[in-house]
This record gives sequence, structure tokens and C-alpha cells, in this order.
Amino acid sequence: MSVPLKDPRTWLYPELEPFHAGHLRVSELHEVYFEESGNPEGKPVVFLHGGPGGATSPKHRRYFDPRAYRIVLFDQRGCGQSLPYGELRENTTWDLVGDIERLREHLGVEAWLVFGGSWGSTLALAYAQTHPGRVTGLILRGIFLASAWELGWFYRGGAAALFPDVWETFLGAIPEAERGDILQAYLTRLTSADPEVQKPAVKAWCTWEGALTNLYTSGESVASMGEDELALAFSRLEAHYFAHGAWLREGQLLAGVDVLRHLPAVIVQGRYDVVCPMRSAWELHRAWPEADFLIVPDAGHGASEPGISKALVAATDRFA
Repeated sequence: MSVPLKDPRTWLYPELEPFHAGHLRVSELHEVYFEESGNPEGKPVVFLHGGPGGATSPKHRRYFDPRAYRIVLFDQRGCGQSLPYGELRENTTWDLVGDIERLREHLGVEAWLVFGGSWGSTLALAYAQTHPGRVTGLILRGIFLASAWELGWFYRGGAAALFPDVWETFLGAIPEAERGDILQAYLTRLTSADPEVQKPAVKAWCTWEGALTNLYTSGESVASMGEDELALAFSRLEAHYFAHGAWLREGQLLAGVDVLRHLPAVIVQGRYDVVCPMRSAWELHRAWPEADFLIVPDAGHGASEPGISKALVAATDRFA
């Protein structure tokens, strides 16, 4: 393989194609899509995408040196190319933790580096705390601990102090009488069998999150949010998980850090992350002082922001 040259605009490695892809049946209902790229004999790394309800993309392969890594990507239950699309049944945090372990066994990996951002950081911590002996290290970005404070910040008016214009649109999709439990009100609409009820909720949900993801977001990109084919699964699964507190006890992920403190880890956090505010990353840093903690001073939440992507690739290069 020729020596890859990083793109100086994004710091990512060049595009590459998988050498292996398929579906793994993880229950009677669900099959998850997975793929491998890079070096079949390289250091195994598993990439955990965000959401819940997001999906992997070819760009995610590019955080890793393809000479050094055996890069494993997979779409979580109901997401991307996994089947059935948008399915909420048998879809909890602990189902996903089990799927990661099933995939590891299926691929014959002894232990792997775990890379996750946003919701992927939540899932990475839950998996690593359940199976610490199968983890060689962690790279975490945009920390989300699924706490009551975080959910209140994003869905009960906290972030509205910074984005009152977008919040007004988000709130306006729900009748005033139902706003006491905004997550349940959205979940009811997002799971409706009536497309005329479902579509406006998908649009409002995705616009709210999308408008806050990057430090700089264009009006054109905000206007198009909630309209692609992934938007339905994204909004449905997020509402489903968050309405149930992600099936995590309050403070569970922070309390479980002790079983990970012997592992090498890097935490990357944008200073102006509004989706997953730095408070959570700071709490994780305080609980896990051995982990390297990097604050990107001119970034929000998006992994594609230059400072974030540069820090993530630097971290994968170190682990390689």
C-alpha cells in the first residue's frame, strides 16, 4: 500500500474501500451491517457512530491510518444499512453493547481500540465498562453521559438560551398542552403511522439538533435538515433512547470509570459544544485523570470541524 497523505484541510487519510462487508444476525429481529477496511493484519479498532440513530459513512474510515489499522465500522440496530430500518423493538443500549461483543467474536478479534463520538462515546463507555478485558484503549469525542442534566439542557430549554429562534420552531411542533414531556410528545409523533403527523416532527427534530452541531452552520444546510433518508431513523431512535434515559442509571457511566483507568484513553472536546456541553467531558476528566484530555478552543460538536478532526487523527496515530 502506498504511503497515505493526509488532507491538510481535514487531516483525514485518503478514501478507501472495505475489503470485507456483510450483515451479522444479532437477534431474531435484527441484522447489523458491518465492514472492514485498512490492513487485515493491523491493530483492530471499532468505530461507534453517533445518534442514537446515526450511521457510518465512508468518511469514518479516514480517521485511521489504513497501513496500521484493521478498521471495523458497523451500523447500530435500526440504523444505516442494518435491518430492519428504524426498528425500535429490541433496541436498547444494552442490546447494542451485546452486538459489539458479538461482532468482535464474529470477526475473531481478541481485543480492540474503541473509538466513539457523541452518542458513540456513551456506547463506548458502556461497552468498555462491561467488557474491559476486550478493550485496548479508548478515543472519545464530544462526551455524552446520558444524564438528566444533559437531556434537560438539550430538550427542556437549556440550549434554548443560546438558540431561542431555533428552539421556538422545535417547541412549536408540539401543542402547548403536551410540552410538559417534550420527549414523549415527540416520540408519539415520530412513531405515528400517519406520515402527515410524522414528517413535520422529523423535520423539527433534525433541524433543532443539526442547527446546533457545528460552531458555524449555514442557513442553507439548516433549511435542508430532516429531509434525507436517514432522518427518520435518526429522529425516531434518538427520541426512543432519550425518552427512556438510554436505559442507564443516573451517574452510571461516571461511577463505572474505575474499571477503565488502567487503559490508555484520549478525550477530545470542543470548547463551544452546545449539543454535548463541556461540563460532561470535564466530569469524565475529573473521574479519569489518567486519560489525556484535549479541549479544542475553536470548535463545537461536529467531528468534521478542523480542530476536532485534527485531534482525532493525532490520537489514532498515537495509538497506532
